[in-house]
Amino acid sequence: MLERLIHSLEASPVMKRGEYNYFIHPITDGVPLVEPALLREVGCAMVRNLDLEGVDKIVVCEAMGIHIGVAFSMMTDIPLVVVRKRSYCLPGEVAVHQTTGYSKGELYLNGVSAGDRVVIIDDVCSTGGTLRALISAIEQVGAEIADICVVIGRGDADIGRPLKTLVRIEVSEDRVRVVDTCL
Repeated sequence: MLERLIHSLEASPVMKRGEYNYFIHPITDGVPLVEPALLREVGCAMVRNLDLEGVDKIVVCEAMGIHIGVAFSMMTDIPLVVVRKRSYCLPGEVAVHQTTGYSKGELYLNGVSAGDRVVIIDDVCSTGGTLRALISAIEQVGAEIADICVVIGRGDADIGRPLKTLVRIEVSEDRVRVVDTCL
């Protein structure tokens, strides 16, 4: 299981961003090429392992959660909410600050209401900054988080609740190594 994902991760180039070893991969960066078979493999693994009972919405963050969310939404027929990096000033919009291993910024949640039951999916969790911000926004509107899953786990981030991860990796200066498949 997850052979395409594991192979593609272990073949990923690594570059330095300051002191951060940044790996480049289709799931996390959209380059060099996002293969449908890879998205299907990831989506199928999420469908098998997420608690989808009574889920109203899938929540993903712009930009690299979008392609995963679209594939997952098409497989499950659950509507997709994209948390954006710019404000639309819609009624009920919630702004949250996120800090990751290499960036900071604002995220804006629209389309999730009190009483909604959602799953959060994302490409990678390194520091947990994006997921913590997103969890806070969803809780602020009064929605219930049924489950959370990321494709790639890197490091030991604590997001304050259970997190499902398809694969765990270590990144050195010159390579990515898959250390565990967590499902």
